[in-house]
Amino acid sequence: MTDFKEALKSCYSKDLEERKTWYSPAAEAYNKARPRYPQQLIERAVELTQLQDHAKILEVGCGPGIATVAFAKLGYSMLCVEPNPDFCSLVQQNCQEYPNVEILNTSFEESQLETNKFDAVLAATSFHWIPAEVGYPKAASCLKDNGYLILLWNMRLEPSDEIYKNFIKIYEQYAPSLLEKYEGEYEGREKQEENLKSFGEIVLESGQFQDLVTEYIPCELTYSIDDYFALLNSYSPYLSLEAQAKEALFAALREKIEEDGTSIQLSFLSGFNIARKI
Repeated sequence: MTDFKEALKSCYSKDLEERKTWYSPAAEAYNKARPRYPQQLIERAVELTQLQDHAKILEVGCGPGIATVAFAKLGYSMLCVEPNPDFCSLVQQNCQEYPNVEILNTSFEESQLETNKFDAVLAATSFHWIPAEVGYPKAASCLKDNGYLILLWNMRLEPSDEIYKNFIKIYEQYAPSLLEKYEGEYEGREKQEENLKSFGEIVLESGQFQDLVTEYIPCELTYSIDDYFALLNSYSPYLSLEAQAKEALFAALREKIEEDGTSIQLSFLSGFNIARKI
């Protein structure tokens, strides 16, 4: 648990100004390749939070709108706070048909938001970028009495253990720095379950929320080789990888994948932590 919390700190250790444009080089790849959240999970979140048709949702760090669209199409009024200008452009495009969505190009930390305004605060694989001592109290202040925090998570997408072991040899040769930051440990379902539960424990430790519910769904997706590389490019550690090293790494990975075909199957857990404001 301690190691997991320490790993989370690396997300928000970057300067706030740096975080505002950190994903800009990967914005299109993120929009294209990151998995969507299962409709079953969205419906379950709505059921647990008892969101009414007129409910107002504040979304923190909406990115290109992957979760935004899922909730906007249900008719909810949404205010989305996103610090990255490239993501803001994409979410505006993706939500063109939803006039109930408003986008603010600012960080959650810097945003001036009404208190006791929202029925739910939503964050989709984004809340770990905000220091806990800032994020949870501010989220609670924005919620109405008995409002809900909804943290959606798509965990890391991974190939089979056998393929992963072959990949590790390639990483050792072409990108050993990523082994320390990201690719050194195969998570698998059990580890991802533990991580989701750990996210939930952090919610309760904030002292702002109660009645925690953590649920998840095992997911599998098949990616073409190009889409797989777009997915990798959307992950934070790859953004700091030197271009020549990344090119060599991807070339070697492509060769290995093509030994068995033109696509790769990936597994992950999609889940949520939902808790009620105290």
